[in-house]
Amino acid sequence: MYSGTFAKRVWKHRIFYVMLLPGIAYFLIYKYFPMYGAIIAFKDYDLLKGILASPWADPWYKHFLFFYNSPYFSELLINTSLISLYKLIFGMAPPIILAILFNECRITWFRNVIQTLSYMPHFLSWVIIYGILLAFLSQTTGLINRWFGMVGLDTIPFLQSTDWFRGILVTSEIWQGAGWGAIIYLAAIAGVDSTLYEAARVDGASRLRMIWHITLPGIRSVIILMFILRLGSILDAGFDQIYILYNVQVYSVADIIDTWVFRTGLERMNFSLAAAVGLFKSIIGFVLVIGSNRLAKRWGEGLW
Repeated sequence: MYSGTFAKRVWKHRIFYVMLLPGIAYFLIYKYFPMYGAIIAFKDYDLLKGILASPWADPWYKHFLFFYNSPYFSELLINTSLISLYKLIFGMAPPIILAILFNECRITWFRNVIQTLSYMPHFLSWVIIYGILLAFLSQTTGLINRWFGMVGLDTIPFLQSTDWFRGILVTSEIWQGAGWGAIIYLAAIAGVDSTLYEAARVDGASRLRMIWHITLPGIRSVIILMFILRLGSILDAGFDQIYILYNVQVYSVADIIDTWVFRTGLERMNFSLAAAVGLFKSIIGFVLVIGSNRLAKRWGEGLW
């Protein structure tokens, strides 16, 4: 009986299931099937022999141990964690603030123009953004250092300075992603019950009061959801961005796990090491997602 009822429900909503198929296929092909390749983290993988024929590592944790005993392990872990935390802490608020400002703006044409301008950096590659940063921050030809020279100040090697580089990473990522991230929060704000705002106006509440007591509580679940998702990728500090922007002078503060794996694991064809470090990161991300979800449940807003 149950199977018949289930079949009827599926047939009734068959159009929606058909629409769901491309999404399911995407995750199966690009997310789940590649998990099989994780076993090379426990093998001495040979590209010519393939995954199955490659011998098992002895001991099985050989590549994990190699990474742990690397003289750069602590530096890489600290750099990756700090850069990710900076991006998480300073990068969560700007999209929320931007979405609230868009929602509160009553001049339609002005809001539309600013929204469009805020979305545009998202579609720029980090190569182009690096060119923009170079135009402004280069020690010799950068616009800012030219201004410093005009007023008699010493130039600053922003892109080669260990004091400035992490700040540039965080700021440039916020600039690139804040407008695009605001879309999610705008959608959440649109779902807040409008009668709450009407009742607040009747009671004489100011716009700031309505934002604090209605808008922010109304999108709290979305904020927590985004926080949990970002916390799960805490060790993904942004390979594309850092690989393009960094240089030898800032390795001590900018070299992260992904860039080290790319140089040590992939450029030297050590695929087993790269897989081992990727698996290590995934396990930590999984633990963080579970932990953060349990913590979020204390406020009644868990992901599951």
